Amino acid sequence: MLKFLKFPIALLLATACLAASAQPLAEADTARLEQRALHLAEQLRCVVCQNQTLADSHAELAQDLKRELRAQLASGASDQAVLDFMAQRYGDFVLYRPPLKSQTWGLWFGPLLLLLLGAWILRGVLRQARAGASVEDDDEKLRKVRA
Repeated sequence: MLKFLKFPIALLLATACLAASAQPLAEADTARLEQRALHLAEQLRCVVCQNQTLADSHAELAQDLKRELRAQLASGASDQAVLDFMAQRYGDFVLYRPPLKSQTWGLWFGPLLLLLLGAWILRGVLRQARAGASVEDDDEKLRKVRA
C-alpha cells in the first residue's frame, strides 16, 4: 500500500512547490510593473496641478491617469509608447522633458534668453552707474581745482 501512496504524495509535493514558487514571480512582476509605473509617473506632469509630477499629485484626474498608465504597462506597452500616448493625448506640456522641436523652442531656450536679457540690462545699469559716478568725481575734482 505504501507503494501506491508514493506517487500521489510526490505529485502533491511537486504541485505545492510549483505553486509556492509561482507566487513570488507574480509578486515580482507586480512590483516591477509598479516600479515602471512610478518611474513614468515621475516623468509626466499633472495636467491639473501643473507644478507637480503625476506621481506626486493626488488630484482625481492624476489618479485616473496613473490607472491608465498601469493598464497600458500591464497590457505590454513599452515605456516610450506610454509617454507617446500621453503626449499625443495631452500635448507636449505633459512631459517634463518635452522633445526639441519648433513648438517647444520657448520651453527649451526661453530661460536662457531671459538670463541673457537680464545680464544685458544689468550691464547697462552698471555702466550708467559708473558713468554717473565718474561725472560726479570729475565735478568734485573741478571744484577742488577752482578753489
